[in-house]
Amino acid sequence: MALTIGSGPFGREPAGRFDVTPPATPLLFWEPFPKRLRIRQGKEIVADSRRCLALHQTGRVMQLCLPRADVRTELLSQEGESKDARLGVVRSWSIRSAQGDVKAAARSFEAPPGAAAPLRDHLVFDLEKVDAWYLDDDLGYAHPRDPYHRFDVQRSSQHVVVSAGGTVLAESSAPAILYETSMAPRFYLPPDALRVALVKSATVSQCPYKGDGQHWHADVDGRHIADMAWNLTTPMGDALMIPRWFSFYPDKVEVSVDGDILKA
Repeated sequence: MALTIGSGPFGREPAGRFDVTPPATPLLFWEPFPKRLRIRQGKEIVADSRRCLALHQTGRVMQLCLPRADVRTELLSQEGESKDARLGVVRSWSIRSAQGDVKAAARSFEAPPGAAAPLRDHLVFDLEKVDAWYLDDDLGYAHPRDPYHRFDVQRSSQHVVVSAGGTVLAESSAPAILYETSMAPRFYLPPDALRVALVKSATVSQCPYKGDGQHWHADVDGRHIADMAWNLTTPMGDALMIPRWFSFYPDKVEVSVDGDILKA
């Protein structure tokens, strides 16, 4: 996704080319983040900042760095330290709360080397571990949206066939294609394209751009194919065009588009 993930310009496998020698990786890039970030654990607001930095790092989704002055450090307990080639000394912190300590809930950059010095005395929280986080007054979901990430959905007349071991699982000549930054295009088929019954999985992925991805299994010719497909049960943005349409993982089943097999 975006600048530093996957096939993004500063990702590990960029899809495009520069006309100059690109910077060495792993790469750090940071910039002011305009939204207010608050972090809550139990009844306590652990951090509240309007001065966050958005940190983009090769191979990672965007992280939000809060100045130490905007964090209630009396609610934190130091756990240990490690060294990072680009960030220098990284200190790990737990959050103390009435419900018990939340381990490895935050990291601080104690002495970033050289050009990364502006990140000194900033903390990054693991937003999956805290009870809640807010951007302005909206409850956060999954992870903060990267301003360099986007997606859109286009209707198509390409013929899509999904099969496993010669058995057709779904087929349509009216798919929709979801194009997403630094990701391969995803083909979505309407529910009436299914040729076999699917079984709901316990797996639900979260995406702050498109919404929850409910996964599905299938049993085909005595073979159980786990989490081979997903659909968007709470679509957002352009994904409102394809509510509960199905997309399939090309590394688990064969997806043919106008006769060409999609690569995993």
